[in-house]
Amino acid sequence: MEVDESGGTSRRKALWLLGAAAGLTALGADAARSPGGSPAAASPAATPRARPVIHPTPTPTPTPTPRPASWTPGKLAALDKPVRELSDLAPPAPPKSIALTIDDGPSPTWTPRMLDLLAEHEVPATFFIIGEQVKEHPGLTRRIADAGHQICNHTETHPITIANLSKKRVRKEIVEAHDRIADVTGVVPQFFRSPGGAWSKTVLDLVAEHGMLPVDWAVDPRDWARPGVGHIRRALLKGKENNILLCHDGGGDRSQTIKALKTVIPKLKKRGLTFVAL
Repeated sequence: MEVDESGGTSRRKALWLLGAAAGLTALGADAARSPGGSPAAASPAATPRARPVIHPTPTPTPTPTPRPASWTPGKLAALDKPVRELSDLAPPAPPKSIALTIDDGPSPTWTPRMLDLLAEHEVPATFFIIGEQVKEHPGLTRRIADAGHQICNHTETHPITIANLSKKRVRKEIVEAHDRIADVTGVVPQFFRSPGGAWSKTVLDLVAEHGMLPVDWAVDPRDWARPGVGHIRRALLKGKENNILLCHDGGGDRSQTIKALKTVIPKLKKRGLTFVAL
């Protein structure tokens, strides 16, 4: 049987081409094998790694500490109790000092206005605040403290009859306000003012037991009764060196107090008096 040379050549070329293709396929398969020659295992689907849970270190709560008087870093002592003048304190305030004390807050209406007025005239003051008000307005209470004013205890509920209350009730009034003020502001109260200036042996003993000094006042314009701006202004302008002045930012409408202080503060300063915080 004759073989067509051209046909044989064509068949040989076709077979060669098929072999080459098979070789290339084999090379591709070898490339997929592992270095040891065994077929590479199929890569498992990537499992996302869980992010580590980060527990932020909580900011430590500062331990409440006393705030010293504006004229001395040491703790004050009372030469007379209750304290009615700066001269009743040791060490004494600098010459030509006068103290503005503010009771019954904080009030969401009047305390911010009082703080703005004090900031405008750069006057440090002493705030005797009520525990119940602190509970209602903790942010405002902190604003008083953050402004650098002295923070003091004025009982938890402001009982006017405190001098006649039982020792248990008086203790509750003093301790609850004391702890609440310290927790909210970080300032441990160093001074206590009895509601209405009502004192008794029980009140004085418990105040001392908690490391506080009892504080009264020398000048009372009775602004709590809203006697008129003129009356408040005239009473406060009688203030002189070493006096402790009494005003209010809580317990009612204190617009007369704010208006009177707008003229009283600069006039007292013009006399050479310097406002200090206890």
